[in-house]
Amino acid sequence: MLFESGRDEVEGYRFIRASSMIYVTSDNRRVVDPTGLVSSGLFGLLSYFYCSDYFAQTLEDIFSEKGVDLSFIPSEYAQAIYLIPSETRDEYAVFLDSGFLSSTVCVLLGGGVLAQKSVWAGTGQIAVRLMETFSLPYDAACALLSKTNLFSVGGARVQEFHHRGISYEIDYDKLLDVVREGLDAICEGVSAFLEECTGKELEYKPLYVTGEGICSIRGSAEHVGKRLDRVCEQVTPRLAYYNKPSASSRIALADVAYEDCRKRGFIYKILNAFGG
Repeated sequence: MLFESGRDEVEGYRFIRASSMIYVTSDNRRVVDPTGLVSSGLFGLLSYFYCSDYFAQTLEDIFSEKGVDLSFIPSEYAQAIYLIPSETRDEYAVFLDSGFLSSTVCVLLGGGVLAQKSVWAGTGQIAVRLMETFSLPYDAACALLSKTNLFSVGGARVQEFHHRGISYEIDYDKLLDVVREGLDAICEGVSAFLEECTGKELEYKPLYVTGEGICSIRGSAEHVGKRLDRVCEQVTPRLAYYNKPSASSRIALADVAYEDCRKRGFIYKILNAFGG
């Protein structure tokens, strides 16, 4: 969760991370990294992340029995920092992590998250719509969704769909309508959030999308882009075999965790103390 700068205690929540968004020098220069600059004053805009104290304490109790120390990392923050280039984040950027049950949209600025909101909408809910519309088992609905192509036009109106030895008759036009309706539910949540962020120069910013949600549906990015009236660009890890949206969270979290461990290392502290 994101709270206002300066709040180090929130009842029921535990502070887990602060990140710098931008710095402003005495001559009103806005910079992301002030290292090497000369200024008589320096002001910073920070974002703070918290998580439920109950959640954190429960996990710590579980892992303490195994002698494991935990460090909590905000997933959307990690993905945004890892997937979106710093020069893009220097100005406002919009990022969407689309998941199976929920989707989280963020406004990024520099090295931090300016605003964030999660909506209860994802591919899981779209699969439920398909299950109810075509009287399918849930696993069959998920399999059907993974094969859906919003670019499809023409062809047989009713098609057979085979899953685990059972054949289902699917009205493909109806299928596309139901999937689009499910995507629109995600778009409505994103649109409402962006309307709350007026005055942040977001109108013409592209929407960077990743995650195992809408990116798994062919043609979904184009539909979301048209619905939100902005370019929708898919981002993935820059690693062979893992360059797919479904791998974004695990790779980004591993990257941030590695960097955190490196900065806590003895050699890093020695080098940093002497300006190395």
